[in-house]
Amino acid sequence: MKRLIPAIIIAAIGISIAYFMIDKPKILKVYNPIDINPELVDKSVRNVDKFHRVGSFSLTDQDGNKTTEKSFEGKVYVTDFFFVTCPTICPKMTKQMNRVYDEFKENEDISFLSHTVMPEADSVPVLNEYAKELGVSSNKWKFVTGDRKQIYNLARKTYFAAVTEGDGGVDDFVHTENFVLVDKDKRLRGFYDGTSKEDVDRLITDIYALLEEYKEN
Repeated sequence: MKRLIPAIIIAAIGISIAYFMIDKPKILKVYNPIDINPELVDKSVRNVDKFHRVGSFSLTDQDGNKTTEKSFEGKVYVTDFFFVTCPTICPKMTKQMNRVYDEFKENEDISFLSHTVMPEADSVPVLNEYAKELGVSSNKWKFVTGDRKQIYNLARKTYFAAVTEGDGGVDDFVHTENFVLVDKDKRLRGFYDGTSKEDVDRLITDIYALLEEYKEN
């Protein structure tokens, strides 16, 4: 009987630890530039180790409406960079982003933001037609165009979605498969390969975890 008591205690402790681990929600990392592959971070912000946020921007969505950082106040959102006529990674990315859109279509806390990297070709009417073909709501998923340099700076200095080389000029080009998860406080919370179903499954799981995190707070 005496031998059973320590075993029972150990078992009880193990069950308690397991319960705590299962019950405790996953907390996503908050990313600052210093935490990210330097090849994806512009030199001007590479050593920033705290307080990185999505700053101000002003672009135009598929309905011709002005879209700024304030359009995502109180929202968790997923962002990426694409262009309509892309024949390679973009169709795969759009398919995967559509999966995430469908998963959270009824959740008002979740939004989507896709930047064209060819604003000279992807005008408002072009983006509008593209969004219509996908059958998505412009209130939920914004496809934006605008100043090329601003878009490229967002990719490299804000979301760290693309390699740093380039100045946003006519000879510059961003082509990246990265999806970036942004929380309600404009902080970066995750990076995902938008061409990979498995990685996008991880994104979906992380969005649910992030929503739970906000419930706890």
